[in-house]
Amino acid sequence: MSLGQQLAPHLPFLRRYGRALTGSQAQGDRYVRATLEAIVAAPEEFPRDVDPRLGLYRTFQAIWNSANFDETADEMPAEDQEAVARARLSRMTPLSRQALLLTAMEGFTPEDAAYLIEVEPAEVDALVAEALAEIEKQTRARVLIIEDEPIIAMDIESIVRDLGHEVTGVAVTRDEAVALAMEDRPGLVLADIQLADDSSGIDAVKDILAEFNVPVIFITAFPERLLTGERPEPTFLITKPFQRSTVKAAISQALFFDESTVPA
Repeated sequence: MSLGQQLAPHLPFLRRYGRALTGSQAQGDRYVRATLEAIVAAPEEFPRDVDPRLGLYRTFQAIWNSANFDETADEMPAEDQEAVARARLSRMTPLSRQALLLTAMEGFTPEDAAYLIEVEPAEVDALVAEALAEIEKQTRARVLIIEDEPIIAMDIESIVRDLGHEVTGVAVTRDEAVALAMEDRPGLVLADIQLADDSSGIDAVKDILAEFNVPVIFITAFPERLLTGERPEPTFLITKPFQRSTVKAAISQALFFDESTVPA
């Protein structure tokens, strides 16, 4: 099997990581493209002593950490959210965010995460705890949940409240979601893709975003369909079935890039 064939199944999830890390589909996908270009240019430098997925993420991390990778290039337009992120980054170690996303969202073990961010394994748990404590302290929001499965909706609501956020409502259809959002404007939306009446959570979110801007996290059992890099796609994505830590990490990261939650 060629290296390209070995890496292909992991690319959608690398896009998820890149988007969550940068807070932008465009920026995250650009890092992924740069990673692939680096592998194509020097395949002999690709780590062959580890699992291909680990090697792929390790190459991505090298690009992320490279001072030679210009985030302000013409094909990556500046965004207001970058200034927001920089304000928070001044109060939080970037490695802590990476450790959190790699373990809670991408499912790497602490040992693998340590390899990826080049720290001692014993440091990873402390970095994750630091990230959660700092982000959760900085961000509080009012959250609309769009989910038609009662047990999952209850679980998400419990996680949201445990983080100190307020739930504005739980919608099970597109129309109900839009109505709840217009009645009580949320600061964050958590949306399932397929809803009770066969309507779409994506369409519900489009209707809401047509009225006002709000960060959105999508929840789906088929993440690969929304991580192709070929069209406008979600920046933040949770895969069903999910762990509570995954939802916490996604909420924290989505709010991290939302300027309305920057503390005074």
